[in-house]
Amino acid sequence: MCGIVGYIGHREAYPVVIKGLKRLEYRGYDSAGIMLYDGKEMLISKTKGKVTDLEEISKDIAKSPANIGMGHTRWATHGVPNDVNSHPHTSNSGKLSIIHNGIIENYAPLKQELINRGYTFKSDTDTEVLVNLIEEVQKKEKLKLGKAVQVALNQVVGAYAICVFDVEKPDEIVVARLGSPLAIGVGKDEFFIASDASPFIEYTTNAIYLEDEEMAVVRMNKPLKIRKIKDDSLVDPYIQELQMNLEQIEKGGYDHFMLKEIYEQPSVIKDTYRGRLYSNEGVIRMAGVEDNLEKFLNAERILIVACGTSWHAGLVAEYVIEEFARIPVEVEYASEFRYRNPIINKDDVVIAISQSGETADTLAAIKLAKENGAFVFGVCNVVGSSISRETDAGAYTHAGPEIGVASTKAFTTQITILTLIALRLAKAKGTMNQSDYQRYLLELEMIPEKVQEALQTNDVAKIIAEIYKDVPNALYLGRGFNFPVALEGALKLKEISYIHAEGYPAAEMKHGPIALIDEQMPVIVIAPNKGHYDKVVSNIQEIKSRSGKIIAVVTKGDTQVKALADHVIEIPETSEALTPLLTTIPLQLLSYHIAVLRGCNVDQPRNLAKSVTVE
Repeated sequence: MCGIVGYIGHREAYPVVIKGLKRLEYRGYDSAGIMLYDGKEMLISKTKGKVTDLEEISKDIAKSPANIGMGHTRWATHGVPNDVNSHPHTSNSGKLSIIHNGIIENYAPLKQELINRGYTFKSDTDTEVLVNLIEEVQKKEKLKLGKAVQVALNQVVGAYAICVFDVEKPDEIVVARLGSPLAIGVGKDEFFIASDASPFIEYTTNAIYLEDEEMAVVRMNKPLKIRKIKDDSLVDPYIQELQMNLEQIEKGGYDHFMLKEIYEQPSVIKDTYRGRLYSNEGVIRMAGVEDNLEKFLNAERILIVACGTSWHAGLVAEYVIEEFARIPVEVEYASEFRYRNPIINKDDVVIAISQSGETADTLAAIKLAKENGAFVFGVCNVVGSSISRETDAGAYTHAGPEIGVASTKAFTTQITILTLIALRLAKAKGTMNQSDYQRYLLELEMIPEKVQEALQTNDVAKIIAEIYKDVPNALYLGRGFNFPVALEGALKLKEISYIHAEGYPAAEMKHGPIALIDEQMPVIVIAPNKGHYDKVVSNIQEIKSRSGKIIAVVTKGDTQVKALADHVIEIPETSEALTPLLTTIPLQLLSYHIAVLRGCNVDQPRNLAKSVTVE
């Protein structure tokens, strides 16, 4: 959602905050704003658009030597993206300034009450209501800023990460979180505040992650104090050392983060199974699984909850776990799961998948599952994220920071983790013979070099993209393990190129979508030479006879599909269950090149945010 950056210390705040906002622009890019305090007054600049637009209009305040400041990139919830609705927002007196990620659900009655008390509002945001509520509490109760924030937050319903500044307390920033992430970087005589650690990684590797319902008063040259919002009790700050490095969050010569992240997949898949997969010994070691093996083995079923691309990874896992370990699996959209009064038993294992580890719907699904006594296992990428803390156990994907909003390497590393789990359970249950088990370990170990080979389809993808970049619609077809890949391929195209696309099980085409097929319709068919190959060939013939344009993803050396297809993209051979790790690569590249040729903002597609921390 929105991106938050704050600084207090001995440096000039403007360059720190602006650079930090650029690092967080993947979280929100409808508008951007900055506040600096120069010792006399607040200097505020904000605008609809990107951080570069903010830089353009803030040249005057950029010269300020102010060493306290905070900035914001917005993903609009309440109020359209415009200059007025951009953050920071100030209170009616002009003394308080706030930036906010999240939603205040009861803002309407609070706003009406404040209007009754004489407050006026310039924007349509829930955030302006919150800053004036804090001011009203401050005035009415005669409280210091920290206490006023605490009292006000006990009156609001919703989710938030906030930074609040008061000109009458110019040596501190008050921060708080509920449901939205907030990290505090601890330097020498300085503090950094951000939605994640990327804005301050070059200044310090020491970070404190606030837990839900915690607030902190960040003071110049004073130790950090963290308190519980509800009861004011003190919390001992836990400082953790960051593993991230600066190189990971820079483009490294690529035109876009998305392309860089596509090309990182061979190395990050290897990072994901490193220390877990020992093919020579025939062993898979995953502490989160090993320590809770009995729970997995005794599970009546496995429930997978996720959203978006992570949900597609969950669908692949359904096929793989059921095939290998013979445990029933159900895959649910986290948003639907939590609202439909689901049946959850204490013998169920719930696997929650999220790249960011902050997805609001998935977090809520986890809490629901735990309340009903289920064992919850998390699969996420961001160390120290909310999901990693809320789950009973879990595994990190080790994909490294994923900045591109459209997920790529997160998808393949999630599948890698889930395949490792499936193999470990199959071994423990005896549902797979030793030779097959050993073969899968070896093949999984070879996947990174095969992904590297699949990346060589880039030039072919680019040529195909030139031909089809202006089509209004596209159809993606796959069967078995590759049906979820068809869904994911269609999602990628929708997300970054704004072309309408649908993914279908190939056999379902004739139950409706076949009506759409004509000479204008590209149909991307995933047809590796495994599993249901003959059936897919039949589906291709059905398309061909209706003049559809066929783009086929096939195994190297294929002849049958090659003879029918208009375009062929070849991938290396592997076991059927592992093909999603390869078939998804050309689809990522195809989406990327189509989006670039259409002039779309590949890394920051319209209306989307990387980490969806609101419902």
